[in-house]
Amino acid sequence: MRHYDAVIVGGGAAGLFCAGVAGQRGARVAVVDHSPRVAEKVRISGGGRCNFTNVDAHRPQRYLGADAAFARFALRAYPPSRFVALVDSHRIGWHEKHRGQLFCDDSSERIVAMLLAECARGGVDMLRPCAIETVAPGRAGGPRFVLHGDAGAIGCDAVVVATGGLSIPKAGATDWGHRLARRLGLRVIEPRPALVPLTFTAPSWRPFAELAGLSLEVGIGVPGAPGFVEDLLFTHRGLSGPGVLQVSSYWHEGLQLAIDLSPARGIEAALRDAREGTRQTLGAALSGVVPRRLALAWLADPAPAPAPPGGADAPLAARRLAELGNAALRAVADRLHDWRVLPSGTEGWRKAEVTAGGVATDELDPRTLQAHRAPGTYWIGEVVDVTGWLGGYNFQWAWASAWCAAHAIAAR
Repeated sequence: MRHYDAVIVGGGAAGLFCAGVAGQRGARVAVVDHSPRVAEKVRISGGGRCNFTNVDAHRPQRYLGADAAFARFALRAYPPSRFVALVDSHRIGWHEKHRGQLFCDDSSERIVAMLLAECARGGVDMLRPCAIETVAPGRAGGPRFVLHGDAGAIGCDAVVVATGGLSIPKAGATDWGHRLARRLGLRVIEPRPALVPLTFTAPSWRPFAELAGLSLEVGIGVPGAPGFVEDLLFTHRGLSGPGVLQVSSYWHEGLQLAIDLSPARGIEAALRDAREGTRQTLGAALSGVVPRRLALAWLADPAPAPAPPGGADAPLAARRLAELGNAALRAVADRLHDWRVLPSGTEGWRKAEVTAGGVATDELDPRTLQAHRAPGTYWIGEVVDVTGWLGGYNFQWAWASAWCAAHAIAAR
């Protein structure tokens, strides 16, 4: 039976990085993964260019979970600048994009190759494809744990669970880590899709389904959560785009979205200005503030749009601005700046970029990621109840949590 200081289950971002760091610090390490290829989520991230971190990813306020402050220890120990220095040492070109997001200049394969090269420097054994069936205690005088799977029995003194969550099943996502945590008596926060498009019932979305493909910058939020100014994308089934992906991590069934369709320009003032000396209709004037198709669809929908004043028979979009008083224009503007819609669900694991929930953080030491009630097991990356914002934050959590676990294992 092979015997290692640590076996890392999961060959994704967190698992490979942890293996490389621990191996280079003197630990005997093996990475076990059920897929023939490692780091599939790294490959497909960022449109194939890997948004590998964010300049603001050290801020714990940009992460959520039952204990939002849990991540601060790891993020301080291994901030984004340290991973950028590693990327630079491998001569991988990168650039900063929207809101501090850092991407490779060419392909995400460069990050995968870097992680594998770091593992090779640490003498890490790669066992794949190799599914692990059981994790059992070892016998006295032998390894602390024995893992049984496709490669036979593997002994080790530490097990690092880096199996990720349930998002993107086509990349090999499974609930293996959650199931192991429960068997070991660890509490698991119910996993749910995050950074995911939101959907609506067909009848409620019928006025807007034909806007699929339309995009604009909005202010968006849900009660009790931070607001975002990001792009919104209309789809046949609901809403997507960076703005919706951000708030989806905070959204729960029954919560309305509050959307400002013109965060950079006051709509009431624009409509009043357009009314002076013109015979424009409300629909035409509003089309100068938001995309025309959206303006007409929104005004035609009786749910968000106010009723025409005075009982007029003409559709609201066709009413002349000169016929509308200040109160009517203010009502239109107020609702456009605070459009309330109620999603019915999400696009699910297939479209979710990450998993919210996972192993409860109060089960873990925030400095080492070792489980209090299952000593010798370490839990890193997406399998833990830590979810970052869109834009490189979840990769930074993977690097930081992996780095802390690797140092704790090597120090043993």
